[in-house]
Amino acid sequence: QVQLVESGGGLVQAGGSLRLSCTASGSARGIRAIGWYRQAPGKQRELVAAISSGGNTNYADSVKGRFTISRDNAGNTVYLQMNSLKPEGTAVYYCNADVIQLTGEYDYWGGGTQVTVYS
Repeated sequence: QVQLVESGGGLVQAGGSLRLSCTASGSARGIRAIGWYRQAPGKQRELVAAISSGGNTNYADSVKGRFTISRDNAGNTVYLQMNSLKPEGTAVYYCNADVIQLTGEYDYWGGGTQVTVYS
């Protein structure tokens, strides 16, 4: 099992910055990728950014140039630096891990952290 815990959400004025953290713990053969998703009220959950075990990153078009995903050297904590935040970025942000176990490959989710951007 793998547990994911997010932190760093909060209330921020438009144009401001926040840094989210996602820490993974537990046992796994490996983690193929970790991503950040967000879900705004009444909308579907969407991918914001992801980073693979090899360090490749991808971003939603709406956040390119403003958000940066990174990880620590051990690969257990992934960060999402969010700059120039916009009110439409208000959502619950979730961490997701694509985990390799002995029995197969599984998705794990954290409980989410609320980000509220006010104008």
